[in-house]
This record gives sequence, C-alpha cells and structure tokens, in this order.
Amino acid sequence: MKTDGNINIDNDELLPEYEIDYSKAVRNPYYGKNRTFIEIDEEVALAFKTPDNINRILKAIAKSLPPNAAAVL
Repeated sequence: MKTDGNINIDNDELLPEYEIDYSKAVRNPYYGKNRTFIEIDEEVALAFKTPDNINRILKAIAKSLPPNAAAVL
C-alpha cells in the first residue's frame, strides 16, 4: 500500500470531504452554448452592467467595420 503523507493513494475511494451530493448538481450554464471567453481589463468590465451590454457594443463596433476587416489595436 503506497501512501503520500497520511493519504492512501492505492485506495480509489473519495475522502469524505470530497463526497459529492449529485442531487444538488446543476449543469454548467455555459455548456453547449456557442460562446468564446475573453479576458477584459477590470476598468472595462466596470463600465458595463451586464455581459449583454458588452456584447451589444462589440457587435455595433463589428458592424461598423468594413467587410473582412480585423480589429487590431
């Protein structure tokens, strides 16, 4: 029996503190939706109240660009 400190690593059972109550589990709200996540600066995030606000302004900017243009700053 191998041990790592006080933990038996041959035992395939979860420790009690890792027991999961699957009746309380919920599906990831972003699963299956066609979404891409990007990192934005905190001051930009604070300027908008919801992700929908950010999406609306970015879509407006994208529509104002010429076709096949890449927005690069």
